[in-house]
Amino acid sequence: MTDSVTTPQSDSIPNSDATAEANAAMNFTDADLRAAMQRSLRTCAAMGIILTGIFGFVSGWRSALLAIAGTIVSLVGLYEWQQLIDFVNARLDRQKPARPAARVAVMFFLRLGFAAVVIYASLKCSRGTPYALIAGLGLGVLALAIEAVRLIRS
Repeated sequence: MTDSVTTPQSDSIPNSDATAEANAAMNFTDADLRAAMQRSLRTCAAMGIILTGIFGFVSGWRSALLAIAGTIVSLVGLYEWQQLIDFVNARLDRQKPARPAARVAVMFFLRLGFAAVVIYASLKCSRGTPYALIAGLGLGVLALAIEAVRLIRS
């Protein structure tokens, strides 16, 4: 009588689907990330146009302006994050970044100031619904989530 336990052969063979997914994740390059961010920018812009039309039709032109303001802040935010990603990737790959670190940092903080001014001015001067601004601000996150799901599925 043997006390050894035999394992089925299927346990020793790796799951081919899991291996394929792991290989796809390992083959994700900086160019793929840049392309994904570009698609997120286009998706955000398209959704912003649709959102502006909806708020313009339902709540009037002042709410449409707030939706435009939120969309612009989202687009500028996505663009600045793309610049930061490009800078960090260049540094990690030991390449010379396209822009100096000081310029990237200054532009990032200027963008934050720009966002604060746009949000404050649009809420102070417009009498539209603030939900339009919030919806416009959320478009960047929604566009990134859509792109993430798109990448996971492929």
